[in-house]
Amino acid sequence: MNAVEPTLPPEGVSTAPAADWQRPAGTSTWLARAHPVPRQAEAEWANSGVALLPLGVLFDAIRVPGRLIHTAAGSDDRNVVAQALDAWLHGPVVRDARTGSGCYYVLIAPDTVWEGAADRLSTGTYLGVPRVGRQVSPVTFWAVPPQDPGQLCDPAHLAALLATAEPLEAIES
Repeated sequence: MNAVEPTLPPEGVSTAPAADWQRPAGTSTWLARAHPVPRQAEAEWANSGVALLPLGVLFDAIRVPGRLIHTAAGSDDRNVVAQALDAWLHGPVVRDARTGSGCYYVLIAPDTVWEGAADRLSTGTYLGVPRVGRQVSPVTFWAVPPQDPGQLCDPAHLAALLATAEPLEAIES
């Protein structure tokens, strides 16, 4: 049996948690299908690195304040938070760091139930979704990039994560 040599990423490409260069191109295509004109989403990614995609088509988003995520993760370090979110949620999470601790947008299926306190964003709302691959925007990026087309987070896992954050936040106050 022939041994397979590990493939190294191109220079300057991150390998955490899953390297951008290893992701299937189908993930971007799947995300673009949320837009009424998928080529428009692809053009926005090419021009600015972020596309405005309508929610309620392929996915919804739960907007979680950064302070809750950081409390649950026990850190505000980007890599630590990414590992914690990946371990808990097993799905894509967008980070918008434009203000203060910013917000995280946990992508879920439009037909799943969410009864948590965090805001669910759906039909009639657009979300700035970063392109899959090399980060372009310094303020909107994947905290946890999508691994496969159609892969989304389980809201029950998010509820469990946030349930750990609330008591910790009360203790810190």
